[in-house]
Amino acid sequence: MAYEEILYEVADRIATITLNRPTKLNAWTRTMEQEVEKAMTAAEHDEAVRVIILTGAGRGFCAGADMANLDGLASSNNKPESFKQILADHFTGPKRAGALPDFQKKYSYFPAINKPIIGAINGAAAGLGLVIALYCDIRFASDQAKFSTAFSRRGLIAEHGISWTLPRLVGVSNALDLLFSARLIDAAEALRMGLVSRVIAQDQFAGEVRKYALEIANASSPRSTRIIKEQVYRALFQNLGDAIDVANEEMVKSFASEDFKEGVAHFLEKRAPAFPGR
Repeated sequence: MAYEEILYEVADRIATITLNRPTKLNAWTRTMEQEVEKAMTAAEHDEAVRVIILTGAGRGFCAGADMANLDGLASSNNKPESFKQILADHFTGPKRAGALPDFQKKYSYFPAINKPIIGAINGAAAGLGLVIALYCDIRFASDQAKFSTAFSRRGLIAEHGISWTLPRLVGVSNALDLLFSARLIDAAEALRMGLVSRVIAQDQFAGEVRKYALEIANASSPRSTRIIKEQVYRALFQNLGDAIDVANEEMVKSFASEDFKEGVAHFLEKRAPAFPGR
């Protein structure tokens, strides 16, 4: 399908979704929101895709919600009761069969996508842009990337579940620091906090991210990555015993899978794997 505010490309088993409003630092709009969800769903259902990269065009990843939209809300005379309807109309997430209810909210559906999602943070990620980045499975940052929660400086609160995702990545104290102050941090500090997994020089960034994605796409069983992703996100709501029980059940299923047979065969035969994904 044609997209207005994103780019969508599939090559070498990788789907790349690029937020494409570079003159606005890819500020988030309703159109972009809808197109990202459609592209994520398309990538999930495409058997030719094994990994998804989400990135931004130009100098920014996503500078947050488009300020024109926020200005419209700020100038409104609506009472809180009216804003509840706005939330119902605009902040309801896509329904996904079998997904936990927590992963069917607005933006929280990323963990329910059954393929790895790499957030390639090429530039500024602020406010809602940071929320989106945190829902990716893995985050790599360019050394030119900047991060800010932004909300407290707009008279807003910790939006869209960032009060849940951020402390799990950087700890409660660091999360409150970033949320209270809304200060701007660079990629090096983001790495020290655990907000991102790697920092890569800007001139090598796109290539290194793609190199990593290719390794997953070609060397890892797509069945394994699918099950592992579901295990990890469900385990956030489980105790250890339940997580072990699930692992034991999935292990038995793995032994009967085609990918397990191929995993053993390619190792013994000393060749590249050819996982069918089943």
